[in-house]
Amino acid sequence: MAGTERCWWCGDDPLYVRYHDTEWGMPVDDDVRLFEKVCLEGFQSGLSWLTILRKRENFRAAFDGFDFEKVARFGDRHVEALMQDAGIVRNRAKILATINNAGRACEMAAEFGSLAAFVWRYEPDASARPPIRTKEDLYRISTCPEAKTFSRDLKKRGWSFVGPTTAYAFMQSMGMVNDHLTACPAHERVEKARRRFKRPA
Repeated sequence: MAGTERCWWCGDDPLYVRYHDTEWGMPVDDDVRLFEKVCLEGFQSGLSWLTILRKRENFRAAFDGFDFEKVARFGDRHVEALMQDAGIVRNRAKILATINNAGRACEMAAEFGSLAAFVWRYEPDASARPPIRTKEDLYRISTCPEAKTFSRDLKKRGWSFVGPTTAYAFMQSMGMVNDHLTACPAHERVEKARRRFKRPA
């Protein structure tokens, strides 16, 4: 039975509510969108997600829509221009990490056929995960064994700003797990989407 209690964390900001209702937890297999999500989760570190959401269109413009083949070719002039762009988070280490990670994403897509094919190998077994009934349940889950392995494997492949907590937040956002409250109307929508979703091979 569908619930009636929306997850508390999106508050009443219309942008955040729309993100919660239509995007968070929905399964994604588009490589560019996956790259965008992992990059923005890295930029979010130390900041609120709402701050990143409000700047997302600026990030997309600044990083060529997160087309990782284009971003991988960014050079010093791009970095300096990005450092002057007040519309994004001007953190040199995170900007450099995004460019570096774009190169690693290109390598991964070439090796596995797509970035999605690599990423979805780390999907946890949904039947082994406890239900999220309260905010305390969600607060207790900041990562999981699969996220730790995913983070470690990304780092081995040269990725940056992909620690276990960031990796798990990425997994939540792109639908590898469904961490909506069980009473939240979005929970069942995400479950239906996940049941229909064909995992990339």
